[in-house]
This record gives sequence, structure tokens and C-alpha cells, in this order.
Amino acid sequence: MNTPLAERMRPKTLEEYVGQEHLVGTQGVLRPQIARGLLPSLIFWGPPGTGKTTLAHLIAQQSHRAFYTLSAISSGIKEVREVIEQSKNSGGLFTAQNPIVFIDEIHRFNKTQQDSLLQAVEKGWITLIGATTENPSFEVIPALLSRCQVYVLKAFSRKELEQLLHNAIAHDSLLKSKNIQLQETEALLRLSGGDGRKLLNTFELVVNATPEGQPAVITNDSVLRIVQKNTVLYDKTGEQHYDIISAFIKSIRGSDPNGAVYWLARMIEGGEDVKFIARRMLISASEDIGNANPTAMILANNTFQAVTTIGYPEARILLSQCAIYLASSPKSNASYMAINKAQQVVKQTGDLPVPIHLRNAPTQLMKELGYGKDYLYSHDYPQNFAFQDYLPEELQGKTFYEPSDNPRENALREALKKLWGERYGY
Repeated sequence: MNTPLAERMRPKTLEEYVGQEHLVGTQGVLRPQIARGLLPSLIFWGPPGTGKTTLAHLIAQQSHRAFYTLSAISSGIKEVREVIEQSKNSGGLFTAQNPIVFIDEIHRFNKTQQDSLLQAVEKGWITLIGATTENPSFEVIPALLSRCQVYVLKAFSRKELEQLLHNAIAHDSLLKSKNIQLQETEALLRLSGGDGRKLLNTFELVVNATPEGQPAVITNDSVLRIVQKNTVLYDKTGEQHYDIISAFIKSIRGSDPNGAVYWLARMIEGGEDVKFIARRMLISASEDIGNANPTAMILANNTFQAVTTIGYPEARILLSQCAIYLASSPKSNASYMAINKAQQVVKQTGDLPVPIHLRNAPTQLMKELGYGKDYLYSHDYPQNFAFQDYLPEELQGKTFYEPSDNPRENALREALKKLWGERYGY
């Protein structure tokens, strides 16, 4: 049998489905909708191997609907229209008779292909379920996105990944015939990266590498040794995508242009989406470089716009220039850390009141209540600065932005210190 373990272990019922408790658990937001069979069009957004396709199949099964699958890689407008034509006389808006049309990797559909779905979704001829590993806000046209509910699927937790392993050992017809001794799981879990499909297929690879008649003793060393001899497993499935982009970004963060260009070349040769690479560099320009070199974000944004217009093969040159510039640039994650710290404080302190002098006063009543009173308009003061409070009373003096040690931010620190004195500890 050539069917991979992950496919053999695909759940047949919601009760067998592992993970995504926030969606399909007993208190999950989708559970009652599935039970009633009254679902809007959906987009499942999450990492690979988290059960997006499986969940779409289970929804169709549970609601007793016809199920059509389209791949954004191989299906064009002709195939989309054929499916819609078969479906549009099946019933009214969101009725149980509406077929489900599942589109895997919907982010790869171009605007024209996505436009071809609009009328069918709007009139309820179909219930669309799209699956994507990319942020649908960037990759799905607004008109279609507004007609769909977006649900985020999470990478499997350690407990859930181990449950997948034990389920496979206990229930798979081929594995049950083997003497499997699962002594250590750390390497399997680490290699999976939270991807259940990758976990199960790696596990099967390791088990099948055991000589016939001998127990399959699974340890961290045995897993790493066997996987290193079979690295093609990850290339041919496309799941190495996330490992390589991780290595690429870490090379930029680590100021190694040579590493960055190598991993960039790996992605280009593998046919990676040019916008995916450029978008990650734009994020890195802010997260890893920030105010140490603000020009980095400008260059990264211009690169994103340019490669979107140009495409391959010439886009590789622009990507290379940007990657080298980012890797060679001074680094600072101060802005990234500042917003993390501020968000954590907001979660801890809740909705603290806005100081009354900072409040907007669009009505006479608000003015009478003192809204905006005593606010100092900075441009009326020397150096366009007036010393006053901008944080809620409970957070006075709280520092979120702490400049990193680089020439630009050292200058920022000195400028802030002259303005604020000891207020923020600069």
C-alpha cells in the first residue's frame, strides 16, 4: 500500500478529529453551525498540516452536502464555472442542499478566478470553503473576503501531536502489525513544526526504516539519523517551505548576507511565490532593523511593489539586492519589543480611561465637562514640545520603547532624554 500514513489516519468523524478545539470542540464556534448544517462561506487560514482539508470534508459529511474540490494550482475559470453550473440550482441561500466547493490554496487564485466565485457565493448557489496558509487579508480580494467568515487554525500543540502518534500506533492497520517502541518523541515533534501531516509521514518513514522482524525503537537519535538520509521527503511535499523561510529570515537577522542569498536561491529554485518572499522581508525590515535604519523598510516595501509587477525571472535580482541590504544593515528589534510590551500591559490593565486633557471634544457638552481642557498644543512651544502626560494616570512614567545600541537609536535616545529628562529613564 502506497497511501501515506497521514492519509490513512485522516479522521472520518468530528469525534476523531484532533486539535482546533476553539473551532470544533464541544464549545467551539463552528460546532453548532455544523450540527445545524447552516454554514456561511468560510476561509480556513493556518499552517500546513493542521487539518484544513479534513475539516472541510467533515463539514460536508456532517451536513449531508455534495462536495466538490478544486485546486488553485490546477483549476482555472473553466473548472470553477463548471462546478458552479452544477450547483446553482440546488437550493437557496445557505440551505443544506447547497454543495460545498472546497478550494485548496485559494491564495493562489488570481483576481479574475476569485471574481468568478462572487456571484455563486453571494446568491448561495454554493458554500465556499477556502484553505490558505497565507493571510487572506493580503491574498483574497475584498469582495470575496467580505462574503466569507475567516477562521484561524492553530499549529498542533505538543499534547495533540503526541495524541496523533499514539492514535496511529493503536489504529493504523499497518502499524499495528509492527512492534513499535516509542521511547522518545522530542525529535519527531521538533521536525514536525506543529504540522500533523509532516509528523505522521516522518514517523512512518522512521518505522519503515527498521529491518524486518526487529522492533522499531523510536529515539531522538534514530529519528535524526534516518531523516537526514531521506531529506527529499520534505522537498517533494513542499513542506520545507516554512523551514527555509525561517532560515532566510534568521540569516537576515543574524547579519549574514551570504546565508540570506543562499536560502533565497533555494526558494527561487523551488518556485516559491515572489510575493511571499518579499512580504517576509518587509516584516523583517521592521521587526529586526526598525529605527536602526528606517530606510530598510522603504527599500523592502519598494521591493515588494516592484517584484509584484515584474515577476520572475528578473524579480530574483531585486530580491537579492534587498536581502543583502537587510542582512548588512544595523539591527534593532526595539519597535517590535515596544509593541509587545505595550500589548501585554493593555491585557493586564484593561481599558484605562483616556486622560481628560487628551480627549476629543466635538460637542458643547463635552467641552463643558472639561474634555480637552488644559491640553498643550505642542507646536505652540519651543522645539514643538510641551511637557505633559500622554499615558493614563496609572501608567505614568512607564517605558515601552527602549532604543537599541546603534548610531541612529543612540541619537534618538539623546533627543528623547533632552525632552523628557528622567520621566522615561532615557
